[in-house]
Amino acid sequence: MSHNANHESDNRVATAAPETIADGVDEDAVEANRRLFTGWPLWTFAGLAIAYSLFHLISLNIYPLETWTYRIIHIAGALVLGYGLYAGASFADNEHDASPGWLKWASLALLLPAGYALAQVFFMSQTLGGGAMRIDPSIETLHFGYPLMATSAAGIVLSWFYRRARNHFNPADLVLMVCALASAAYLILVFNTNIRMSTGTSFAPPGISWAAIAGSLLILELTRRVAGLALVVISAIFLGYVFVGPYLPGFLGYPGLSLQRFFSQVYTDTGILGPTTAVSSTYIILFIIFAAFLQASKVGDYFVNFAFAAAGRARGGPAKVSIFASGLMGMINGTSAGNVVSTGSLTIPLMKKVGYPARSAGAIEAAASTGGQIMPPIMGAGAFIMAEITGIPYTEIAVAAIIPAILYFLSVYCMVDFEAARKGMRGMHKDEIPQFRRLVKQVYLFAPIIILIAALFMGYSVIRAGTLATASAAVVSWFSPNKMGPLAILRALQLAGTMAIQIIAVCACAGIIVGVISLTGVGARFSSLLLGVAGFSQLLALMFAMCISILLGMGMPTTAAYAVAASVVAPGLINIGIDPLVAHFFVFYFAVVSAITPPVALASYAAAGISGDNAMGTSVASFKIGLAAFIVPFMFYYSPAMLMEGSALQILRVGVTATFGIVLLAGMVQAWFFGPVKSWQRLAMLVGAMFMIYGGIYSDIAGLALGIALFVMQRRRYTGGGAVATG
Repeated sequence: MSHNANHESDNRVATAAPETIADGVDEDAVEANRRLFTGWPLWTFAGLAIAYSLFHLISLNIYPLETWTYRIIHIAGALVLGYGLYAGASFADNEHDASPGWLKWASLALLLPAGYALAQVFFMSQTLGGGAMRIDPSIETLHFGYPLMATSAAGIVLSWFYRRARNHFNPADLVLMVCALASAAYLILVFNTNIRMSTGTSFAPPGISWAAIAGSLLILELTRRVAGLALVVISAIFLGYVFVGPYLPGFLGYPGLSLQRFFSQVYTDTGILGPTTAVSSTYIILFIIFAAFLQASKVGDYFVNFAFAAAGRARGGPAKVSIFASGLMGMINGTSAGNVVSTGSLTIPLMKKVGYPARSAGAIEAAASTGGQIMPPIMGAGAFIMAEITGIPYTEIAVAAIIPAILYFLSVYCMVDFEAARKGMRGMHKDEIPQFRRLVKQVYLFAPIIILIAALFMGYSVIRAGTLATASAAVVSWFSPNKMGPLAILRALQLAGTMAIQIIAVCACAGIIVGVISLTGVGARFSSLLLGVAGFSQLLALMFAMCISILLGMGMPTTAAYAVAASVVAPGLINIGIDPLVAHFFVFYFAVVSAITPPVALASYAAAGISGDNAMGTSVASFKIGLAAFIVPFMFYYSPAMLMEGSALQILRVGVTATFGIVLLAGMVQAWFFGPVKSWQRLAMLVGAMFMIYGGIYSDIAGLALGIALFVMQRRRYTGGGAVATG
């Protein structure tokens, strides 16, 4: 009887174990200001998003366009889609809160001058096609420049006050869409001819300046809508510097640029069409399409379920799941905050359930999600920009990132594990998590990522490898419950077009800043300042570079933060004798961790929104958990072997000792090793960690000796004689 009862109990547990625990991780998160259309507007914008994604796939793989034309269409398409889908003001809850009717008619009236400016572009194009060398400047100014500028500025202002229900379209945004088309049409049909050679000179036509000013305004406004004010404010400060700079004292002063000369150059490959847009229009858009195909085949759900099955039963299980899942999701998610929202909505409540305070739960998810941005092979989008700026092959950058990423995630894991041990937390029960043996049967869902990595290391271009991986995601889905038919593929293309808007706007906006830096020479002057600081101490110069990188990244998406820091800080580090790969990785890491650095920490704020805790408290806690990311970049400098630069023996030694150092560091922060750690032991752990992190042979030996002594001492005290500390 007893045997049968036990057998029945086991059966109940087995049947109670859920098939999956994660569901909806792949759902597209709808931002607070995103419109949700029905009827013909829904089909119109869905069609535009699909066409936008297909345009990139065809241009990248089958029918390449001239580079400038391609990049201008890339930005213009994002502007048209962005103004269609994202409102400039909050939505009205009811008709009483809606804007007065005259705003609608005022907006519609602006369509006339906006349409007139667009029509003038085609007239000017016909004139040039008829053999004219250039257009009369007064015609460009009066019939194109003034109407375009007036309608762009007025449309933006009116859109701030137009409030309707979420499914309503704003006529002012239609005006901005026409202005975006007019600006792009001028740049392609009129300027991208023999006139293009006059850029930056007094012979440049005034139309390019008008198109660039209007285009820059439209990019800044869309960036405000999709990424917040931080990047817009920083861009405005840099734009202000162009005209205020000549009056500033010291190293900030420069000879000055006229309005026309600056704007005739900023919408070229010196600025907006430069490296940031080069990357967003090739690698980033392709990997967004890849991520959309993975989402459509529910791979994100599988990643999170796999993480629960693998790590859910360990002490503090959901926190360890968060680390595992965020590392996997980071490969298909372009932002730290986006990663928090997709996985944190599931892991944060479960962490609270097993005993983590709300603050710790949010902080762990923010730190883990931020780590997703430094996880090879995709590393958010930063690796692609790094490859574009430095000329170092992408595969080398992905390989160089392996040890630092392992150290970061190991640090977060140890922080979580030691906190769970200190607080006596349990893991999840067997009947609360999916069965591992069931999920292993679907391990083929990892195939697209394996194909991507294999194709890259077989020597395929990033574009070809990304396209192969995207196609394989659709093929692999046929072996899963979420088969991708023609409708699902169209849905994935629509999702990709929508997902791309934020990152393209951010990259274009960062291009404005990059343009200011290159045209005013402020980056070179900052480099000379850094060189002067390095004359006293290179460590001091690195600390200074760290602070500037974090400051530039606060409140900004990772991609823009790195692009700006790479233009301002990295050249200075290279000038003081640091290897370009080390310099760019140094800057990249601090741009990434700005997402968990108080006072403006986007990933921590997103996590606090889910956990219900104080945003500032969560950002301080996530800073503590992600502490390794603030130390690892200094390891690059002292031990380039950390980035696979050196012999196999050097790389192995540095990797092993840094691993021990990171474990000691986590123990010091959490005041726990095998049991509680006394104050003097914490100090010894810090010294040992710093010795091993430094990476010299003698410091490694000293650090290991300290670590072994502490290990033996703790082991004897807390595991000797069968006594185990539970905290």
